Amino acid sequence: MPNPFALTDVTLVTGDADGTVTPDRTIVVGPDGTIEQVGPAAHTVVPADYRRIDLAGHFVLPGLINAHAHLFSDGRPVPPILLNESTAAIITKLARNPLGRRLFKRRAKAHALTQLHSGVTTIRTVGDTDYGVVEVAEEIDRGEYVGPRVLASGPLLAITGGHGAPQIALTSDSPWDARRNTRRNLQRGVRAIKISATAGVTDARAIGYAGRPEMSEQEMAAICEEAHNAGVRVAAHAQSADGIRASLRAGVDTIEHGARLTPEVLDLFRDNPRSLTGTSALIPTLLVCVPLVKLDQEVTGVNDISRANAEMIFGEMVQGISDARGHGIAIGMGTDSALTYVTHYDSWRELDMLVRYGGFTPAQALNAATRTNAQILGLQDVTGAVEPGKAADLVVLDANPLDGFRAFVDPRMVVARGTVLDRPSVSRFAELDARLDSL
Repeated sequence: MPNPFALTDVTLVTGDADGTVTPDRTIVVGPDGTIEQVGPAAHTVVPADYRRIDLAGHFVLPGLINAHAHLFSDGRPVPPILLNESTAAIITKLARNPLGRRLFKRRAKAHALTQLHSGVTTIRTVGDTDYGVVEVAEEIDRGEYVGPRVLASGPLLAITGGHGAPQIALTSDSPWDARRNTRRNLQRGVRAIKISATAGVTDARAIGYAGRPEMSEQEMAAICEEAHNAGVRVAAHAQSADGIRASLRAGVDTIEHGARLTPEVLDLFRDNPRSLTGTSALIPTLLVCVPLVKLDQEVTGVNDISRANAEMIFGEMVQGISDARGHGIAIGMGTDSALTYVTHYDSWRELDMLVRYGGFTPAQALNAATRTNAQILGLQDVTGAVEPGKAADLVVLDANPLDGFRAFVDPRMVVARGTVLDRPSVSRFAELDARLDSL
């Protein structure tokens, strides 16, 4: 159980879309890890037996929520041979034997902790090699070690030969088989379901292939019905207007990546009776595309097909963000961590991309990664804001992140459900970081 404490004399960055910043605050956290008080430093009474942490000159804000993460790799470019279909099948088989499962679970734990130490206190995974991430999430919830809150998906659901198959997917080719795979995931304790509604960039077979519809509306509807019966939200990888429309009609709760949005699709986002809450949201992932588009292929190592598809999808994603913003659609934040050039310690770069390419203000980008993501994932009563009654999921920085998201590079402190991590640190990839900085 966490030790009770108070952060005194801090400047509170609330995470609202207006960018409200309140100086001279004291935040009191109880022994159950929830926030008891947030008030003016001069008038907030801290119980005598609570630890006082003086943070004058520092900034505290809600912990970030990464709504689109993978934990199977570290973000460094994957050797091309590992993307070969025959090689991928062998690797998948090895990853699912007892030794491979232990290896990938160990990786998942390490990468989840890296995200936590960089300010991410809640993670939703959207495609795992097996169920090791579910086990990591359960171990954290039991208090075996300090980690972020993890909504684990287990393997995503795809068609035979579809996006993510076979490495991180269960495959099916009929509504009943899709329903069975959903039940299999739910029985293993997942707290999120991910569908590959369309083809993607990393495994595209030809130029223009990414975004091609794959899973049928009927198959996706069966998945959504089964997941929603268990109170679990469904995310859909969808990178074309047709794929998005079919996904929303089937009842998915979030569209991952996105594309240009037609009037019919916009209406479905706002009024989606088959989704869990009656509306759906968009989770763009700009960072996964920008390096592939902006850096030389000699640097990224991607082939001509992947490069062309990345350019196409990047343009579609930016247009989709614009369409959603113009029509009041909820937009969250996800990094697509583990994919090429997306490490587990640089969620701040996705916030930066939302500002640079998505038209967000810094306050709106931070809001997407905190309060809005909490709402999208159904965690608004638990986390996402620095308010009494919510979990003490906090980040303390030396500078105001609204003046520059690089403030997240070296957090002064991270608090996960009331447990304080003082001066957290992560291992970095200097060459990769230098290339991203060159953008």
